[in-house]
Amino acid sequence: MEQKTKIKALDGQQELFITREFDLPIDLLFKAYVVPELVAEWMGTKVLKLDSKRHGSYQFETTDPKGNQHRFNGVIHEFEANKKITRTFEMENTLFPVQLEFLEFTPLSDERSRLTMQVIYKSVKDRDEHLKMPFALGINMAHDRIQEICNTLKQ
Repeated sequence: MEQKTKIKALDGQQELFITREFDLPIDLLFKAYVVPELVAEWMGTKVLKLDSKRHGSYQFETTDPKGNQHRFNGVIHEFEANKKITRTFEMENTLFPVQLEFLEFTPLSDERSRLTMQVIYKSVKDRDEHLKMPFALGINMAHDRIQEICNTLKQ
């Protein structure tokens, strides 16, 4: 089965681009990224903090099958409702340095929208190491969950 979320990573570049079209109105797609209860549901994580505004911040916590807890956090630098979020992303207690994420939300029609993410890593090596993880599968599963959860909210 073809994955709906597309990841483009050019050789020698320290960035990647993630694109996904959703059968969701733009406001509903945006809410999936800024409403703590929705984020927790589609990410399958505990939202410790989500201050969705410029100069806000977030912190999430997940538990792996072995019971180990992992935290993720960042700072929101730009925030424009239904249009864009610019933020940092850090996996705590790992060797991966902080990355910069530009999320753009584009309406395609009244009932369809697109998410485009540009993720910039400190180095090409860091980006390539991240891509060795089951990253593509994970983000596709997460985006499928957004579609599924938000479908129930459309009705």
